[in-house]
Amino acid sequence: MKSFLSVLIVPAILLGTACGSAGEKQQSDGQTATLPLEIVRNHQLMDVLFPEGTEAEVLASGYEWTEGPLWVDAEDMLLFSEIPSNTVYRWTASDGVSVFLNPSGYTGETDRGGEVGSNGLLLSPTGDLVLCQHGDRQLGKMIASWSSPKPEYETIVGEYKGMRFNSPNDATYDSQGNLFFTDPPYGLEFNIDDPAKELDFQGVYRFSADGELTLLLDSITRPNGIAFLPGEQTLIIANSDPKKPRWYSYKLEDQGKSLTDGKLFFDGSEAFQTEKGLPDGLKVSSEGILFATGPGGVWVFDALGNVIGKLKVGELTSNVALDTAESYLYVTADSYVIRIPIQKNLKG
Repeated sequence: MKSFLSVLIVPAILLGTACGSAGEKQQSDGQTATLPLEIVRNHQLMDVLFPEGTEAEVLASGYEWTEGPLWVDAEDMLLFSEIPSNTVYRWTASDGVSVFLNPSGYTGETDRGGEVGSNGLLLSPTGDLVLCQHGDRQLGKMIASWSSPKPEYETIVGEYKGMRFNSPNDATYDSQGNLFFTDPPYGLEFNIDDPAKELDFQGVYRFSADGELTLLLDSITRPNGIAFLPGEQTLIIANSDPKKPRWYSYKLEDQGKSLTDGKLFFDGSEAFQTEKGLPDGLKVSSEGILFATGPGGVWVFDALGNVIGKLKVGELTSNVALDTAESYLYVTADSYVIRIPIQKNLKG
């Protein structure tokens, strides 16, 4: 079968402006609740992935701010963070929503303000739950079992040259087990001006499988979402700075120990003038489709940074996840957690 990747490298001249939408359906008598979904269709691939009638199904609602969705295939469940309540929740099709971990990001005994909970969630190469823990300012691993989850954590890495991180935000592993993560100041009680801030920059790091920590970048003002394009030769990093709402791409050198050839992947400044939201969490499909939250909703890019389309749900979107089969896109959207079916299996 023809690879989607050959379709995704879309010449800019082909990009159009047509759009479609799906309506809202309220939950009653067993019906599924949905959010209004407007689909901006800049390329025909959007018609294949999200045909007319595609809906945004509400899985959970009523939260203050959701983040970090993660599909756990072995457990057939979705996990997501609610940062203000310091909680990770689980959702399953059979049982709905329940608390999975509390506390999730701050385990200290002293009350403090700010964004204390976990943010990004991911699986380690051995299948353990790894959390970007804002309040504890570290990458932590849950050491309890999946069947009996407990807020017991082991520090993976928590400081650079003896100085505590700001608040690890999002992360990804490469196929060799090296952990790449971003460290903006959002989890500090007073953000960039917090007196407890020990680093004078916002970093992007690589923590190797053998325990070596490398600072890859200190030049991005608010590094956030992070993911590899297929082949792990290119790293995409979101910058959630209102002054520079952009996505960047970098080439990996020296087995991922350094980044070179930094380029602007896409500049969201114009969209930010009229739509709410900033470049935030992102995920890349196995065929190189990039789903990235940003101004107005979820942006859909090809591997060259062309905008294939957008998914607008009328809420601020923070992060996304794909299930293992890449048949659903899970989105944390302000007080909601939703999923949008992908009609064409991206692995097909």
